[in-house]
Amino acid sequence: MAHLSGILAIALAFFVVAVSPGPANIAVATIAMRFGRAAGLVFGAGLAAGLSFWGVIAATGMGAMLQGSVYFLSVLKVLGGAYLLYLAFQSARAAAKAGVETGGKTAVDGRWFRRGLVLNLSNPKAVLAWMAALSIGAESGGQPMIIATGFCMILGLVNYMLYALVFSLPGAMAGYQRFRRAIEGAVAGLFAMAGFGLMRSAFSR
Repeated sequence: MAHLSGILAIALAFFVVAVSPGPANIAVATIAMRFGRAAGLVFGAGLAAGLSFWGVIAATGMGAMLQGSVYFLSVLKVLGGAYLLYLAFQSARAAAKAGVETGGKTAVDGRWFRRGLVLNLSNPKAVLAWMAALSIGAESGGQPMIIATGFCMILGLVNYMLYALVFSLPGAMAGYQRFRRAIEGAVAGLFAMAGFGLMRSAFSR
């Protein structure tokens, strides 16, 4: 029973972090609205793969070492910040265009998986989120920790899939087409703030 409560506590903590609006969720929602369900699902799968990578790192104990490495976290913050600024530029360019390509061949392009993977691999918050969640049930250790990590991986995947499915509904995509410039402009601003914030924190003491 103690092990079960520990697993549930970890899952709940992870769920709260996973579903909250952040760069990953905003990105998959925007891609689903613009390019459709297939692109959103593939991008979400890439995000889930990146998130799962950090989950394995955290569960094996390497996460604690990485979290304690100022140099590693600083490099990761710079890389993550730079990638967010790139996404901000992409969104700003989409907002500035008179017309934007939607659906079509881009919906099944393998690049979406790679972009999702890179986004979460370069996200230092993914490391910290895993460490915070797993620390709640750290006393369980062993098999319960493995079960909790696997369960959280599934939660992460389901979260991204739901975002992709919901925001690729006809109403959401129609709303995007109507307010495309405002949406892309807002997303560009959010990504830019997050990117600059990450890079600034990399050099702060």
